Amino acid sequence: MAMANLPVIPSVTKISQSIIRILGCNPGKMTLQGTNTYLIGTGRKRLLLDAGEPDKPKYIENLRKILKDENVAIENILITHWHNDHLGGVKDILEIDEAKGSKVWKFPRTDAEDIYSNLPANLKLLPLRDGQRFAIEGATIEVIHTPGHTTDHVVITHEESGALFSGDCILGDSTAVFEDLFDYMKSLERILQLEPSVIYPAHGSIIENPIERIKYYIIHRNKREEAIYELLKTKKEHLFSDLDIVKIIYKETPTEMWPAAAYNVNHHLKKLAKEHKVVQSEKDDQTLWQFSEKQSVL
Repeated sequence: MAMANLPVIPSVTKISQSIIRILGCNPGKMTLQGTNTYLIGTGRKRLLLDAGEPDKPKYIENLRKILKDENVAIENILITHWHNDHLGGVKDILEIDEAKGSKVWKFPRTDAEDIYSNLPANLKLLPLRDGQRFAIEGATIEVIHTPGHTTDHVVITHEESGALFSGDCILGDSTAVFEDLFDYMKSLERILQLEPSVIYPAHGSIIENPIERIKYYIIHRNKREEAIYELLKTKKEHLFSDLDIVKIIYKETPTEMWPAAAYNVNHHLKKLAKEHKVVQSEKDDQTLWQFSEKQSVL
């Protein structure tokens, strides 16, 4: 969820000899300061992580300038997941001289076909796989499949520094949204086991305290779920909509972010329903939730 008074992120930041961050120039409620894309490597041919949104000329201008100033070209573009603010800019990037002919990689989706109208018609997305490694001059990276935010979401490790590029799984100045809470929690646990030295997120500021932040994400989600469950348990006869719960539990969240909060609440409720802790009903085309008196013994 977005937070007020976000720190300023420069358009271009040389983080280290092998990592340059280029901001996607697409600020918004869900994108925070914008999408962070990363140019990785020290040699002539480099790897770009994520591509930002389409039709962002300032981003393309900044990326083109970096490629010319560094006298480098993009050989591979890795996409953390299918959302438009990560994949959509591929078409514009491939029109840059130093990026023409780049291979574009993405983990396959399991919930839909990987066909996108805003990509070049002749472009073939190459399938990433869990554990796949890319060795480029100045950097060795590994792809880790971390579903939950989306089915195809991946994070990237940077072997030399111990850094983690977290995509939308962990954000710099906010908490994340997700499609499947069960998978998301498993992915957070897997990232925790990687023990990254620093996290470079796809949105928000660099995370210098990665272990603390990952644990916070896990605790935060568990506390949200506990609060939802306790609310329904204390008002057993009451039927709640997702938004009803948001208004009670997310009091510190700006009202314009309530739809995103309701989205997350819905996934908590679906998980609780699978565990037979709450029951779902329909009334006037609205989904309502109630505490279940028939608790699972599993």
